[in-house]
Amino acid sequence: MGEKRETMLSELDYTKAQLVFFYIIVLLSLDVLNPVKIFLHVFPAIAPWHVASLAIGCMVYTFIMNLRPLIYFSTKIFFHSILSIFFNDVQVVGRENIPKYGPVIFTANHANQFMDGLMIMCTCQRTISYLVAEKSWYRPVIGHLAWAMGGVPVKRAQDSAKKGAGCITVAAAAGLADDDVIRVVGKGTKFSTELRVGDKIRFPKSALGIKVTSIENDEAMCLKVEDGVLDAISTQPFPDYVTFDILPRVDQKDVFKNVLEKLASGGTIGIFPEGGSHDRTDLLPLKVGVALIAYSELEKDGINVPIVPVGLNYFRAHRFRGKATVEFGSPTYIEPGTLKDYQKGGADKRRVCNSLLARIENSMRSVIVSVPDYETMQVIHAARRLYREDGITQTAEQRQDMGRRFAEGYKRLLLSVNGEPPQEWLDLQSRLLAYQKELTALGIRDYQVVGLDYEEAELGDGNGGQSKGETVLHRMNIVGHITHLLFIGTLAALPAILLNLPVGLASRIYSNRRRKAALAASKVKVKGYDVMLSERVLCSIVLVPTLWVTYAALLFFFTNLDGPALAVCITCFPLFSYWSIMAAESGMVDVKDLRPYVMKLIPSARRRLTALPATRKALRKDLRKMIRLIGPSLGELYYEKQLDWQKITLETRKMSITEESKKDE
Repeated sequence: MGEKRETMLSELDYTKAQLVFFYIIVLLSLDVLNPVKIFLHVFPAIAPWHVASLAIGCMVYTFIMNLRPLIYFSTKIFFHSILSIFFNDVQVVGRENIPKYGPVIFTANHANQFMDGLMIMCTCQRTISYLVAEKSWYRPVIGHLAWAMGGVPVKRAQDSAKKGAGCITVAAAAGLADDDVIRVVGKGTKFSTELRVGDKIRFPKSALGIKVTSIENDEAMCLKVEDGVLDAISTQPFPDYVTFDILPRVDQKDVFKNVLEKLASGGTIGIFPEGGSHDRTDLLPLKVGVALIAYSELEKDGINVPIVPVGLNYFRAHRFRGKATVEFGSPTYIEPGTLKDYQKGGADKRRVCNSLLARIENSMRSVIVSVPDYETMQVIHAARRLYREDGITQTAEQRQDMGRRFAEGYKRLLLSVNGEPPQEWLDLQSRLLAYQKELTALGIRDYQVVGLDYEEAELGDGNGGQSKGETVLHRMNIVGHITHLLFIGTLAALPAILLNLPVGLASRIYSNRRRKAALAASKVKVKGYDVMLSERVLCSIVLVPTLWVTYAALLFFFTNLDGPALAVCITCFPLFSYWSIMAAESGMVDVKDLRPYVMKLIPSARRRLTALPATRKALRKDLRKMIRLIGPSLGELYYEKQLDWQKITLETRKMSITEESKKDE
């Protein structure tokens, strides 16, 4: 895992801890150097239990006085081990952007439910208190872990949502602007009894809550026009009647009080401004709460809190042993001159809060690779892999930079052609997707296609070149891979079957059920993949120790092992479990390397594999040609080596808004 040690202790602290540990081992091993034994020898009137009792008392006192930091640190170590098991690699970018002292607000995208909080916690040296949905706070295991992390429970309106009686429609919304109202007419509704002024309603297939400003009677009321409201209305089949949800108003005074006290004391707060996790490829509209917290702290204590964006970029986020890149961006600050407008309240307060929220959103986009949909994400990933030089390993920062260049360039090009790209572009995009689907169907990776190309070059024309078998043995060392695979598989089989397989199967079934339930209850999830890994981790946290206790009981009651032998067996459970995971992963590397050559035994697959190198070469050539053609029109995205991504994403956003306003005209 990238930069593991720095997330827990500095390098010097880690060295000190090692030296102290080994020094204690030496003292315990040699009585002549043991200071306690020497002290008792000099003062024989003092019994050993006197010293032990005093030490225990001091330990208890120290533990109580430092309970919260100790619990947090212990929880962090535990979660760090969880990440090392469930993720193959975690890279960190931009840690220098984190202020070392003073209050900080971390704002992150929410793409992997509970794992997002753990990821930031384990890659940041600051102690973070998260705002946690009250719904999650009262869940077993999750709630206890959130408490250990110093979380602050937040009641969300969507967690108390209920179906409204009857159906509604709205009057024409054309020509309306912010702060206007829209009249809603109901049929079979009970507005007077089910709603209060300040509550919100939500249309079908929409996540946006729209505030109720007045209620005339059971079948008539008015809604407030705010950011996103007109867009939400445009997606509905009005004037036809539709169903609606009611989101009760939530008083967050106590939450704000706790958060402001934390910031005033120099603490840090972690917020997911999207309001909930999702598996989309772009940000959801941000909630205004983070802006209100920042302005409230500036007004109350005069502290302009830095708002640090955190980009959580996952690769195969819902799968076991995936990869992740955590990127910390440059802080965003409130413009001090806007505080007077905030204090005026009303429209001025909303304006400055929305302006700050837009800047926060822009900063968050600068640390992720955001695209319109999953298909576009596939195209960008395929293009990035083909564009880079073969055999060169990119750092996490370089991968992020190139991915964002492709993503922002793609969005700008779409805007420049009014969303109707030329046929040449569409053809290249279709070929990239087809190439990616072919790799998936054959079960191989892009870097393996390069190996196939080298092999074909060595084969020559069949006369002067090597035989196929000789080339494969020479380049891939199949015998070595198979031998290593069998050896690793044999060693890992027993602990994997006994310790990992039952938990793995149970957690997979459980997480899939939770995914379906979350998808059915959500208005924003696409497939619900964002909850799967979190639920697998929660299930494993419960099942793994349960399984160990079960095996320990079986060994105790049905074997003749004595106490020490039994203790050794139980102690070995976590070691064997972790080792089998690492061994299985090592074996999977061999399986992936061997797969192209196994697939060649199948005639139809052999023909497809043989064609792949030529397909890749042609794609790469055409892709680079296209980039050389359109790259200069992208300006600094194409030419500059170092980019201010907050500036770039802001410019793209402005271009998008300008294009939308032209369409409206």
